[in-house]
Amino acid sequence: MQKVGRHTDLCYITGTMPEGPELHLASLFVNKTCEGVVFAGSVRKSEVSKNPDVAFTCEAYRISAISRGKEVKLTLTPIKSDDTKAEKQQQPLDIVFRFGMSGFFRFTAEDELPKHAHLCFYSKEQPRRVLSYVDARRFGSWQPQGTWQPDRGPCIMFEYKSFRENVVSHLSDRAFDRPICEVLLNQKYFNGIGNYLRAEILYRLHIPPFVPARSVLEGLDLEDFCLEDKKPVKNELVNKKTAKKFKVKEESADLLRLCHTVPLEVVHLGGKGYDPEKADYSGFNAWLQCYYVDGMKSIRDHNGRTMWFKGDAGPMAPKDSKSPKAKKRTKKDEDHDYNKKKKGPRRQSESTEKKKTVKKEARAAKTEKDLPQKEAIRQRTVTQKSGDQETTDNTEPEEGSRRRSSRLTRQNVR
Repeated sequence: MQKVGRHTDLCYITGTMPEGPELHLASLFVNKTCEGVVFAGSVRKSEVSKNPDVAFTCEAYRISAISRGKEVKLTLTPIKSDDTKAEKQQQPLDIVFRFGMSGFFRFTAEDELPKHAHLCFYSKEQPRRVLSYVDARRFGSWQPQGTWQPDRGPCIMFEYKSFRENVVSHLSDRAFDRPICEVLLNQKYFNGIGNYLRAEILYRLHIPPFVPARSVLEGLDLEDFCLEDKKPVKNELVNKKTAKKFKVKEESADLLRLCHTVPLEVVHLGGKGYDPEKADYSGFNAWLQCYYVDGMKSIRDHNGRTMWFKGDAGPMAPKDSKSPKAKKRTKKDEDHDYNKKKKGPRRQSESTEKKKTVKKEARAAKTEKDLPQKEAIRQRTVTQKSGDQETTDNTEPEEGSRRRSSRLTRQNVR
């Protein structure tokens, strides 16, 4: 696996995006850095961002954050003043963020504002500091006065009981007809799971990514008694339709349990998987066992997302699916990825150019060979047309002479 300096760089290289753990670490980062800081003034948006303006201006307010799955909510809370009447007290404002491919928060001095900062909150102190939402690719979004999206399920990490009940009670849903690796990205049931988490979870369970999701999840209890009581679980998952058994580790055969515990492992890395100030992601890189790791296989699923795995892909793997090649990105690519220039014409190989030259020579030779025959045909056509033209031209005098002869004959008869 290629080592990188920042998790956002990892997102660029591998095509992944911030997932549940990163969103939670972002909320922890905001709460830690903004603790005790008083913000003031208006919230400023960059000119290039197409997200909505945040119509909030306050003389003094604080910022706190909370996460749920793949969303983060910032709450701007005005500080009460003795001079302000209760009825005129400004109400708190919630802003819900979704990070897209490369979003994250930074807290810097005003003169060190990041290049791709698209929403900024300024402190009241002098010199001012800035909490900014940074997003080089601009795929992320925010919604003032926002709420958690209603079509997203409970959080895999902090609403585990509700998350588990939501999945087990809806296994008859058509969504579970799809391969397990694709269902794990369905935020209606797995809010917080993304590309790297699904690879790590299925790898640890030795479950082929393209087996029917329902066959993996059927038989799981509505409540996870094993998580508390350490109750042993079966070491096999059976697909009832094919009677095929997929062996998994005995101590962690419950897929839903790992959807809860594996993301928490990333959170427990101590913030090194997120903190943009430290720029140290060696712990996160070392933690990965499957995703983007040398020796693992990868193919694109039916939605075009790259799936990393080991061993058999499973019976529902896309046909003729090719493994995408990983590409290295330079610093320039990272800064300007959303505004790519068109590539120039691709140079052809010598063998291709040689084949084209041979074809051109063959066509030229054939044209030269057929030239006398074509010329003869052309001459005959010209001659024939000339003859036809002569016949047409001589018709009128003959008929004219007949008419004169006919008039003379009639005169003579009279």
